[in-house]
Amino acid sequence: MGSSRFLVNPHTRHRTMSSITSKATKSELVKRADDVAHKARSTLRGDNRKFHPEHVIARTGVLAAHTLGFDIHKATVRLWTTTVRGNSKGGEAPQAAFHSVTVSLVWEDNDWKLAGSSTGQGLVAPVDTQQATNSAADFSDYGSRSSRGPVFSGVTTSDGFPAAYSRNRRGARAAATNAVMLYGDSRFFTDTGWRHRMLKSTSAPSVLENVRSEADATARIVTENRGLGSDGKTLDGGLLVTRTAVLGSRCLTYSDQAASFELWTTSVGGIAGDDEDERPRVNFLRMTVDLAWSGGTWKTTAVTPSQPLVPNPPMDQEASAAQNFADVGGASNAPSLA
Repeated sequence: MGSSRFLVNPHTRHRTMSSITSKATKSELVKRADDVAHKARSTLRGDNRKFHPEHVIARTGVLAAHTLGFDIHKATVRLWTTTVRGNSKGGEAPQAAFHSVTVSLVWEDNDWKLAGSSTGQGLVAPVDTQQATNSAADFSDYGSRSSRGPVFSGVTTSDGFPAAYSRNRRGARAAATNAVMLYGDSRFFTDTGWRHRMLKSTSAPSVLENVRSEADATARIVTENRGLGSDGKTLDGGLLVTRTAVLGSRCLTYSDQAASFELWTTSVGGIAGDDEDERPRVNFLRMTVDLAWSGGTWKTTAVTPSQPLVPNPPMDQEASAAQNFADVGGASNAPSLA
């Protein structure tokens, strides 16, 4: 619902809402979605006199999810999201924002359907001071026609990692997306067993030994520099917070044997505690993910950070206090996969 196609194309918006909403709330939620899209139009137009949908930048990434209530008939989930909206021809760079979105769901026709949602300001993480804001034109690769939103498999194995992906472009894109999100999980740094199982699940056998050695070294540096215990906490009770969301992806190359994708990501990392100097901060990076078809699924052969792509920081939103991020830091309350 935060994608450019949803916001600028009424046919796509109405077809989507018809698919995901409950029968009882469909007409109300369709009207509300149209109102949201209308209000967003000025932001998505930028300073252009005419509205050009192909230049619209509208992306939403989910950084954390809390299940507030659940039974077999209904559920309530609260999401911590980051959005980027603007126009690649709009003068100023697109703008970032953080939201807290509460979603109500009902079980209907053997599927979960949207019954309602509400949006408020979410935790605000300041942009890392080492990252400079990009210009509007730099975002042109992530307009509605030139890149896709994230794709999730929706299926996991008994150990909680993604099941096998289909041997097509969509499956490769999902594998790249989920791998990057898993690399951003806090357990990557604090739980050696989890890290090794994750790497075995996502990495090609030909690179696994080197990837595992590099990951162990990275995790050791982070835990030692931050003074972290195996529970992800510092001696004074601060909690390691690391989250990665994928805002968009571009296919660079694809065959049925190998593929490469560029992912535009937003990640939050730091310590939720009293030390504001160590507080969680956000980075916007492009990541190149190379994959190979191996063992009946897509496996990564390289995950490489590339150039940042940084929107303007949230307007009129002060950064949240560091300790407020503790609720979204733990593995149990903020799963890294959809």
